[in-house]
Amino acid sequence: MRITERSGLGAVAVAVGDALRRHGIRAVLSGGACASLYTRGAFQSADMDFILTGPAKQSQLDAAMATLGFTRKGDRYVRPRTRFYVEFPRGPLAIGNDTDIRPVTRRTPHGLAVMLSPTDSCRDRLAAFYHWNDRQSLQVAVWIVRRSQVHLPAGRRGSVAEGFADRFEEFLAEAKRARARSKHPGRRRVAGRPRT
Repeated sequence: MRITERSGLGAVAVAVGDALRRHGIRAVLSGGACASLYTRGAFQSADMDFILTGPAKQSQLDAAMATLGFTRKGDRYVRPRTRFYVEFPRGPLAIGNDTDIRPVTRRTPHGLAVMLSPTDSCRDRLAAFYHWNDRQSLQVAVWIVRRSQVHLPAGRRGSVAEGFADRFEEFLAEAKRARARSKHPGRRRVAGRPRT
């Protein structure tokens, strides 16, 4: 697949994944780029995090990325006139202390992508909310659950295991409010006036 300056995140992510596979490199799309795809663009990310799930030398990564016009600058790969950059954060593939992560292969309009499942992408955003009190990550988790199929019991189990049962309940309450707002977009509560 050819990347142009107009290529969107999904097209670039698929192209990078394909190039890595052609060079024998196993990697999983995660982080904000994964969340961006599952929110159908409601959340925008400029970086793409691929977690390596097998051995790969730096020279292999450089060669794979070079086939798409990316060059390494520090810890990221950049490409002229492309608004996205690619990083390979240190593994293992994990969410909190959970390393039993099973990636999925999803068909996109641009081809196949190996990535976190919607449930694990939601859990990944919740982990940022839990550990760093990142409210934007909480909002993105809500968007994921509104736009993709998320298995909430698995999210609850992971949250309880990490000691964040109360914060998971906060997430559920936020998701419920978002659902109510979408059903009644014109209704606003006036401060001090009781609900009717």
